[in-house]
Amino acid sequence: MSVENIKAFSIIGHKKALDDVCVVLGRSKSFQPDEVSNFYSDMVGFNRATAHNAFGEPTARIADAMKILSIEPRYIHTKKKFKPNFDTIDDYSKKLLDKVQVWEDERADLQEEYNECKRAREETSHFVSIDANIEELLEMDYVKAVFGRMPKENLKKLGTENFKMDYIEFIPCMEEGSYVWAVYFVPVTMYDKADRLFSRLYFEKSTFGDMDEAPEKRYKRLKADVEKLKSKFDQINKKIEDYAKEKEKKILSYYTKASEYNLYLTIRTHAMERGESFVLTGWVSEKKAESIRKRLEKIVSIEVSVSSARDELQLNPPVKLKNNPLTRPFQFYTEMYGVPKYKEIDPTAFIAITYFTLFGIMFGDVGHGLCVILAGAFMWFNRRMAIGKILMPCGFSGMIFGALYGSVFGFENGMDWFYKGILHMEEKPIEVMSSTFTNTILYVAVGIGMSLLCIAMCLNIYTSIRQGNVGKAIFDTSGFCGLIFYGMICAGLVGLMIFNTNLFSVPYIVIIAVAFVLIFLREPLSKLVNGDNDWKPESWGEFVLENLFESLEVLLSYVSNTMSFLRVAAFVLVHAGMMQVVFTLAETAGPVGYWPIFVIGNLLVCALEALLVSIQVLRLEYYEMFSRFYSGEGRPYEPVKLSLVKN
Repeated sequence: MSVENIKAFSIIGHKKALDDVCVVLGRSKSFQPDEVSNFYSDMVGFNRATAHNAFGEPTARIADAMKILSIEPRYIHTKKKFKPNFDTIDDYSKKLLDKVQVWEDERADLQEEYNECKRAREETSHFVSIDANIEELLEMDYVKAVFGRMPKENLKKLGTENFKMDYIEFIPCMEEGSYVWAVYFVPVTMYDKADRLFSRLYFEKSTFGDMDEAPEKRYKRLKADVEKLKSKFDQINKKIEDYAKEKEKKILSYYTKASEYNLYLTIRTHAMERGESFVLTGWVSEKKAESIRKRLEKIVSIEVSVSSARDELQLNPPVKLKNNPLTRPFQFYTEMYGVPKYKEIDPTAFIAITYFTLFGIMFGDVGHGLCVILAGAFMWFNRRMAIGKILMPCGFSGMIFGALYGSVFGFENGMDWFYKGILHMEEKPIEVMSSTFTNTILYVAVGIGMSLLCIAMCLNIYTSIRQGNVGKAIFDTSGFCGLIFYGMICAGLVGLMIFNTNLFSVPYIVIIAVAFVLIFLREPLSKLVNGDNDWKPESWGEFVLENLFESLEVLLSYVSNTMSFLRVAAFVLVHAGMMQVVFTLAETAGPVGYWPIFVIGNLLVCALEALLVSIQVLRLEYYEMFSRFYSGEGRPYEPVKLSLVKN
């Protein structure tokens, strides 16, 4: 439960060396820039460094080319010898984009021509029954021909009292869906009247281009043209696809390098300049600090100042978590809540142990645990989902406690062969279905809650002392006084209910009362112990009244936090109950339906319980335990670097 040490870097020098400094820091992949004003209070006369990033345009050109080639943008590992300079990258990006842009323009033209030809073919197909030159029909002097479509339901209105058409010749050509395609002929002098009439029938006009041939002949020609254009379009697509496959690695290599240099130069946006000088500040991991400092000192006209983050706590140094492979998967939950402040305890190991244990207790089933392991393995190895790495050990925990419960895919006697046949035991260690087990598991759940809350208070005491907040360590509700108050009450209750021993003697009660009084006065006493001269409240009357209500809230929080752990017992019993329902349904279905219902029921129960247990255990972690010792108000260590992937 620790964080990696971080070093504070302050670099001052001539601004002509700033780009070189940025490249060194960027290549280190360990530098996190910070605002100079956080390090230095007197910044009069300083201005933000001008940042003309020459690599921005080449990077954008390569990205545009990749979009045309349908290459997914990503950063890959390149050969160590591959170190192109700006001119090489710039020249390559121009030639690449020019080359593929020609193909893209050609493809766009073909696409436009193809769409137009296809539209014309579609339009012509509706009038192939007309054996005449449409262009000639449209150019008649005394009669106007109007082509289009209208809803079929309006056909019956033609010729009725409201739609008299003695002067119109209406010819239906084709029905398609809910529309009928048609042409009507009307004297030119009557066109306006006919147009108004057909607009009431929702007649939609078609606009033809040059159609100097019969529709049927034109349709056949357009159909052939569409096929030719499609063939050309496929050819240009094939050319682009083949080029992309052949050059993908090279293009990605240049894209990675251009993006890398582009990223390096973004570091300079954090620098401040005055006259010919610059100042740049940030953070580096302790492992890389010395090697980076040596590389920087090779640059002429700069000075490097390095100090430990432990000595710069007022600057709120970033935090890099450091955990072993067994606990590292649970770092996902820590970071989801928030990283610790410097000198605040890293709760990852605490989460790993408690989450692993509580999940197993609540999800005890050998078969379901195995399913969770397989699901977690799929999520991690196939989808790289961080939750997968957590589910695998959690599934293993479920199998361990499932073996203790003797539960395998809901069969509560599924482990009898092992306990009775191999270990020669009369019964399995824990009988979940026993009537006497209910009270036991309730007591155990509350006992677990009490223990974990006491541990959380101990962690708070330790963290507060590390951070120099002795007052909080002693008088806080989760400090030493809180631990005495809560721990002694818990011990007294356990003595009465489990061991039939009354610990609540007068001295015992006096100690509890004194601890509570000190908690009541925690605010002024904490300030006094921490050396704050302004420790007295402005009004003792208001202080007492306000803290009476807060004290009630504190007492309720002790009770509610403890009772929250009853959900641990609840899920142990719920699992057995849900599986009984599955078996009842399966038996009702008879021999044919038994196994399908059994399998589907197990999958549903496993998925539902895994989801609910994961959420409930996480809730216990965050709300019942974290709130006592962890703030999560730190900021993560995020150095400037590209996320490379395997090619």
